[in-house]
Amino acid sequence: IRITNSLTNHLNSYELSKISIAKSMILSVDMAHAVHPNYASKHDKHHSPTMNSGLVIKTNVNQRYSSNGITSLIIRELGINCDVNVQEFSVRNDCPCGSTIGPIVSAITGIRAVDIGMPQLSMHSIREMMGTKDLTYGCKLFYKFFKSFRAIDDNFNKNQS
Repeated sequence: IRITNSLTNHLNSYELSKISIAKSMILSVDMAHAVHPNYASKHDKHHSPTMNSGLVIKTNVNQRYSSNGITSLIIRELGINCDVNVQEFSVRNDCPCGSTIGPIVSAITGIRAVDIGMPQLSMHSIREMMGTKDLTYGCKLFYKFFKSFRAIDDNFNKNQS
């Protein structure tokens, strides 16, 4: 509200802040675990991202990631619009999981968020690696997000009414 106040000379700043939050979305972008050939059993067969195959939406039932059905749908729609494959990663219930700042920022601000990333092998090791195509896919999807998010979100909201 403080920022809205400073930009609007205090004209309906509380209402403008609420509208801005409702029309916003945070991309919490990090890396994602690709299926490692030595540890393929650690992945669910339906949530097994591979390198050079597109961005990954990360979900977790314990809310360690901020993705939900709506924000994931928006990312999938963006992927379709810019010809970027979108993969899914969900941590198995019997495996521990790290987290990102997505859930924290979303909880503090009230802004919708999605955790996405490019798949990589050997996360947090001295020899991390990722596919070069995924960097291009990321750039394409991020560009499309900044160009088209408002229209896609408005279209979803219109269809829900």
